[in-house]
Amino acid sequence: MNAVRAQRQMEYHAGLSAEQRIAQDYERRGFTVARRRWRGDASEGAGEIDLITRDANGLVFVEVKKSRSIARAAERLGPRQMARIYASASQFLAGEPDGQLTNVRFDVALVDHAGAFKIIENAFGHG
Repeated sequence: MNAVRAQRQMEYHAGLSAEQRIAQDYERRGFTVARRRWRGDASEGAGEIDLITRDANGLVFVEVKKSRSIARAAERLGPRQMARIYASASQFLAGEPDGQLTNVRFDVALVDHAGAFKIIENAFGHG
């Protein structure tokens, strides 16, 4: 296995580990993980949502960002990715009983190299 491939595989598994850690935190707080790595239809501008959690109040779409530091992780989310997450969320909501009227929130979970994390609730300013 070449070095680039090994690095990508290591980053992939580190991302899965970060998502698992964040999922466990939401579950500890009473949420149910409804979906992991849910993909919307890319032809409609959608992308992947790392975690979709549910509680009595509605759904929380969670974007997990991992980097060397919390600050670096925060820098990794831009407007284009947010637009893809919104498009994916809209597609996901089409399958919910209340559709687009479902109560939702968009959180960002920032994870550093040591596994420490910070969750920013309602990070996109909607919900």
